[in-house]
Amino acid sequence: MQGEGQAIGGRAMESMTGRLLVATPVLKDPNFDRTVVMLVAHEAGGALGVVLNRATEVPVSDVLGDWSDLARDPAVLFEGGPVQPDSAICLARLRHPVQPMKGFHRVAGAVGTIDLSVDPEKLRENIGGIRVFAGYSGWGAGQLEREIEEGSWFVLDALPGDAFVDRPDDLWPMVLRRQGGMMAAVAHFPPDVALN
Repeated sequence: MQGEGQAIGGRAMESMTGRLLVATPVLKDPNFDRTVVMLVAHEAGGALGVVLNRATEVPVSDVLGDWSDLARDPAVLFEGGPVQPDSAICLARLRHPVQPMKGFHRVAGAVGTIDLSVDPEKLRENIGGIRVFAGYSGWGAGQLEREIEEGSWFVLDALPGDAFVDRPDDLWPMVLRRQGGMMAAVAHFPPDVALN
């Protein structure tokens, strides 16, 4: 559950569910170069998230025709991460975030995951948009925390629209710039410079 402390290795851990992981320039894994990941689950056993800024060329209508009318532009599948790329995770934004809805699991505020087996017609009036991710990003117990300590990720607050931006390629520098100060300067870091 978001905000609940949990014990890991004898120390309390604050859940990062709903927060953004923004790849730092020192992150060497090509799966995550200049990515912005929204954590949809984070607990003692590990973490799960989706990459918000890796659009594919595959239209949502080709894969999930019934859901395509709810997909925000660009209405394409996104690469959620390297784990189980044949599976789908769908993020949705509610129009009325205080109203509970069957098939919707809140991640943060009005944003959450939606059960794709539910009839989209029954949800249409309550959903402000969806984004569909092929695969996800996953970390075992303590793995994400180690990567953060090593400087691979900035952990930042998400804005409600981050998962649904019209220009996902601009999300990495946009999130960094809005932090101000030195972090805003990282947004201008050249992509082809290797750090030792």
